[in-house]
Amino acid sequence: MAAACFSAMFFMFHLLIINLVKVESKLSCPKEFNCGRLGTMSYPFSEFNKPYCGLSKIDCNTTFQYPKVEIEGVTYNAYKKWLWVNGIDLSDSILESYLANRSCKSFERNLSFPDTPSITFGVFDNITLFKCMNGSSSSSNEEIGGYFRRYEKYSNCDGFNLYYHKPRTDHRNYSIPVDDDDLPANCSIIRLPLNYISPSVPVPHDLFELLSSNFTLDWEVSKDCSTCIHREGQCQSDSKNDFFCSKAKAAKRYLGLILGIVFTCIGIVILLFCFREKILWYKSLRFWESNAQDHQRVEEFLKNYGSYAPNRYNYTDIKRITGRFRNKLGQGGFGNVYRGSLRDGSQVAVKVLNELNGSGEDFINEVASCSRTSHVNIVRLVGFCFEGHKRALIYEFMPNGSLEKFIYEERSDGVRQLGWPILYEISLGIAQGLEYLHRGCNTRILHFDIKPHNILLDEDFCPKISDFGLAKLCIKKESIVSMIGP
Repeated sequence: MAAACFSAMFFMFHLLIINLVKVESKLSCPKEFNCGRLGTMSYPFSEFNKPYCGLSKIDCNTTFQYPKVEIEGVTYNAYKKWLWVNGIDLSDSILESYLANRSCKSFERNLSFPDTPSITFGVFDNITLFKCMNGSSSSSNEEIGGYFRRYEKYSNCDGFNLYYHKPRTDHRNYSIPVDDDDLPANCSIIRLPLNYISPSVPVPHDLFELLSSNFTLDWEVSKDCSTCIHREGQCQSDSKNDFFCSKAKAAKRYLGLILGIVFTCIGIVILLFCFREKILWYKSLRFWESNAQDHQRVEEFLKNYGSYAPNRYNYTDIKRITGRFRNKLGQGGFGNVYRGSLRDGSQVAVKVLNELNGSGEDFINEVASCSRTSHVNIVRLVGFCFEGHKRALIYEFMPNGSLEKFIYEERSDGVRQLGWPILYEISLGIAQGLEYLHRGCNTRILHFDIKPHNILLDEDFCPKISDFGLAKLCIKKESIVSMIGP
C-alpha cells in the first residue's frame, strides 16, 4: 500500500511539472490568427480552443462549409469578412428554417451580443419586435393595445401578438432603443435581421417577407482595449462592468501557482486515503462521500417523476430569467422571491432558496408536491433549479401578490381594502384548494403552513395556495398523520 501511494505521489508531481511547462503556450493569446476562408481574425474573436482570448469563439475547422461563430450561446455560419471595416456576414441556419416554414418559432430567436466596455457591437438591417403574451383579462389586452396603437400588429401566432414599425426603403435599420421597464408587463423585446428592401419595390406587408436569417455584424474596439491587446494583455470587465487590462504574464504566473496548490492538495488527499485507517480525519472524508450520495438520490428521485416533472433550469438560467435578481418581490424564511421573464415572454416569480445542507428535503417536498397538482386554486410550478447548493423554484406570476397585504384594516401605503364579497370568494377558493390537496389529487398533501403570506392572488383576485416546503405527502389509502410530529 505504501509503495503504491508513493508511486501515485511521484506521478502527480511529474504531471505538475509537465503542466507548468505547458502554461506558457496555453495562455498566450495571439494578436491575430488565420481562420480559413475568413482570412485573418483578431479580438473580439478567439480560436475555439482559446475562449479566454476573446468574447466570441470561432471554429475554423475546414471540414465545415463555413466557419462556425458562437456568440452568447448561439451558433452562426460566417461566410464573409469585410476588409475595410470591422464587419462580418453571419447567418442563423435555425432561423432560416423557421422563416421558410413561416413558423412562429422564428420569434423565439433574438439578436443578442455581449455588452462590455471593451467593445461595441452593431447590426446592419435589423428590426425591433415587441412580443406581448395574450393576457387573461380584457383590461390587460386593452392596455397593451393602447400602448402600441401606432404600431403594426401581427396576430397569427397562438398565445401572443407582435407589434412593430413598418420599415421604409430609405431607412431600413429599424431597431428602436427601448427600456424594458417601460413596456407593459406581458411584453418583451425581440430583434431580428431585416430583409433587403429594394428602393424600386414597395415594402412588403407580410411580416415574414420582412425578416431574414442573414445579417452583418460590425464592432468597434475601445481605445483602452486596443492598447491592452498591443501590450499583450487581455481585455476584461470587473463586477461593476468597468474595463481593466489583465496582464498575460501575471495570469501565467498565477495559474502556475494555482496548479501547484491543486496538485499539492491532490497529493495530500492521496496520502489521507492510503492511511485512512490511522488518521482520525477519515470521518471528514466520508462526509464528502455522503454528500455525493445524497445528490445522486435526489437526481434519481426527480428522474422517476418523468412527464410530471416541471422544467429544470441551471443557475445561469435563473440569473438570466431574473435579470440578475433585479426586481425583488419579497423574502421569507427559505429565501428571496424575484420577478422574472422566460424566453417566451411569460412572467414568473422565482424563489431563490437559502443554501441548504444535505439532501434538501424541504426543497424536494415542494417540487414533488407542486408537480403532482393541477387546480385553479393551487399555484402552478413552472420549473426548478437544483445545481449543487443553488436551488430555486419558478412559479407562475401573481400580479396582486399575497393576501397578507389586503386583510389589515388600517394601511398607509395606498393598498385598497377588499370588500366582504371578494373576501368570501377568496375564503371559498382557499377551502376548495385545501380540499383538493387533502382529497382530490393523486398524492394527498397536508400543507401545515396555511397563512395569508402563502395565499397568492392573480389579477382577478382568485386565490392560489403556495409554499409546500412544510407539506407532508400521504399515500392514497386512509391513514393517520400526526399534526404535531416532525
